[in-house]
Amino acid sequence: MGFQKVLSCALSHDLSASVKQAHHNAIRTLLALSLLSQHTQRLHGAALPRLRYHAALNWDKWTPLVKSYAAYAIGAALVDTEIQVSDEELVAMNVDKGMMTLVDADRQAEMLAHLSDHLIRASHASGGSAGNSMIATALMGAPTYMSCKVAKDDDGDIYLADLEASGVAHGLSNQRQDGVTGKCLVLITPDAERSLNTNLAISETLSVDEVNESAIRESDWVYLEGYLVTSPTGHAAALKTKALADQHGVLTAVSFSDPGMVKFFRDNMEAMVEGGVELVFCNESEALEWGQCDDIEGAIAAIKQVARRFVITLGAEGAITWDGTTLHRTNAQPVKAVNTNGAGDMFAGAFLYALSRGESDLRATEFATLAAGEVVKYFGPRLDRDACLDLRRQFFGD
Repeated sequence: MGFQKVLSCALSHDLSASVKQAHHNAIRTLLALSLLSQHTQRLHGAALPRLRYHAALNWDKWTPLVKSYAAYAIGAALVDTEIQVSDEELVAMNVDKGMMTLVDADRQAEMLAHLSDHLIRASHASGGSAGNSMIATALMGAPTYMSCKVAKDDDGDIYLADLEASGVAHGLSNQRQDGVTGKCLVLITPDAERSLNTNLAISETLSVDEVNESAIRESDWVYLEGYLVTSPTGHAAALKTKALADQHGVLTAVSFSDPGMVKFFRDNMEAMVEGGVELVFCNESEALEWGQCDDIEGAIAAIKQVARRFVITLGAEGAITWDGTTLHRTNAQPVKAVNTNGAGDMFAGAFLYALSRGESDLRATEFATLAAGEVVKYFGPRLDRDACLDLRRQFFGD
């Protein structure tokens, strides 16, 4: 008789107080053995269903539960405008290359006026780090949920239309307010580096009110973007989301998002990972900033203090993965990059998708590296549905 059937039979009866603890201990042992078996299968590449076992507080019954979402995310809803510029123009406009800088509407308007003849074909699309990742995961075939804030304006319409077209669930249909939806000017230099100039607008007021406990409880993962550290209310929302995830046994993944988030908002970032998180995504610059060191070994040691697992992306050099036991190095395929906007978001989204299939962290990194390498070939923050499904078929064969 299979484990799930044994478990179901054993727990279908009410237990007397005198034997509850004995049954509880036995069941925990059986469950641990089952999860160990599942982990072994993952290491051999087996695709397993996203199955969780939920225990009632009185331990009377355990119920097999398939979660509604592979991942839940909360973050800023932004509409991107991508602009090709030269390095000289970045200097002339006093833009920090490769960084995310918060600007107001007047500063954005000034930059747009100066660069109006530079608009490229993929100039207007929904963006935002967490949103890009949730869309990627959904387009690959795993359901996701996004909590954010958009206004009753044209950009808000664009953002919601993209979420819905991608199959990302949200609770925004009846919650939009007057105001301005957040915007990001993405300045792309010939070396494919992107420099972000973000006006959060209504996203600056993202708060605990947007946190959806029901959706968190129904998710395998919670995904927090590091950009939330810049807003007091957004940071509070991130902390509440993590607390609810911990309460409901949901795994938490945090993206450091940008070196500036780690450097200038370190206290808030430390609070976001306080007590430890299951998974951290970061690039090499963010990792070194977190470790406050200039060698990757020091950065790895520092991240191990706050994350049970992590991935450090290395751009064209691939990625480093710590799966909780072993450090892996994954090489990237050579590509001609024209735009790195969205590469990290695509990596995280593809990684979470692979985990939803029951893949190992190493396999997830290999797939995410492939996906990130694909998105940098084009303008725009992500791939379309057909491209995502092509990647899935190419890597997983289905």
